[in-house]
Amino acid sequence: MRGTALAAAAMAGVLTLAGCAKDSGGGSTNNTAASSGGSDCITAPKPPAAPAAASSSAAAGEKVDGSKLKIGLAYDVGGRGDASFNDAAAAGTDKAKAELGVTTVSESTAGSSEAESAKQQRLDQMAATGLNPIIAVGFAYAPAVKVVAAKYPNTKFAIVDDDSITLPNVTSLVFAEEQGSFLAGVAAAYKSKNCHIGFVGGVNTPLIQKFEAGFLQGAKTVSSKIKIEDEYLTPAGDFSGFQDPPKGNAKAAAEIAKGADVIYHAAGASGKGVFDAAKAGNALAIGVDSDQYNQKTVEADKDIIITSMLKRVDVAVFDYVRAVAKGDLTTLPKRFDLKVDGVGYATSGGKIDDIKDVLDGYKAQIIAGQITVSDKPQK
Repeated sequence: MRGTALAAAAMAGVLTLAGCAKDSGGGSTNNTAASSGGSDCITAPKPPAAPAAASSSAAAGEKVDGSKLKIGLAYDVGGRGDASFNDAAAAGTDKAKAELGVTTVSESTAGSSEAESAKQQRLDQMAATGLNPIIAVGFAYAPAVKVVAAKYPNTKFAIVDDDSITLPNVTSLVFAEEQGSFLAGVAAAYKSKNCHIGFVGGVNTPLIQKFEAGFLQGAKTVSSKIKIEDEYLTPAGDFSGFQDPPKGNAKAAAEIAKGADVIYHAAGASGKGVFDAAKAGNALAIGVDSDQYNQKTVEADKDIIITSMLKRVDVAVFDYVRAVAKGDLTTLPKRFDLKVDGVGYATSGGKIDDIKDVLDGYKAQIIAGQITVSDKPQK
């Protein structure tokens, strides 16, 4: 993993950052934290109260007619029903049906070990049958989108989690995952009774490292005492890490056995195994991408899901479809971050109500530029 120094603006004595490349960062021992299971773990002062809530990116106002659109939705590994990333994309097109009058959405899902040619064929077939726009869910589609979009210049394409394609008919939908994950790290530290938490990443890629980086920085910002287990299910190139619940279970169980009592996963469908392990090990868990507390596929574990880091792929997909229907893509943000509610945290279940003011305080500081969250993990 590559590491860079954590950047944070001076807080005029309000906030002492505990994060550096090691766990031994300084920080105030004046614990003014909200009550939580692991309040003795917290060494940073409570942040100032947040100002008025940030504005949402969700388009509003004039009625937009999307009834003429025929959408192609190419899922990443796991597809609809993964209780995570792909389900969030599906929610965006479901909303487009409900609010914009879209009637046609053709869906197709990638296999975990499929050849690159399969992705290209999937997109090519969608374009050839007249679907427009076509939304590719995941950075793994980048090579295929680059080829197929050039072949069909009159078809609009969007790709989630990649901004490497410069073709005029391709729109990038990218996120500040590290910012939302910073708040997940803060929540984990506040809720840990052992001052010992864990991260389980699905596949060791630069994208998932952004989740890891924010989580580590958030936890270390509020606690100089925190101990963090940090593991991946598969190396880069092996995308089975996003759909292997048994492996997620084993990895999370190993972290719990070492003492971690709050586990954050960024592992797609493998997260179900993480949740199962947390429940079996009397630990807590933090979901990812969607509000996993409310998802049917992990309903049996909802009692241990304290929050989820929301990556609003649903917002990005809906806003993109709306912009296409309106004929104006210039209204889309360059990056879906905390400022536009492109990332955030869930409150379902009321399990973090006692620290919501803390989370909102840090959120406000990130939005204001007082805290800069690194997208590279600091070990």
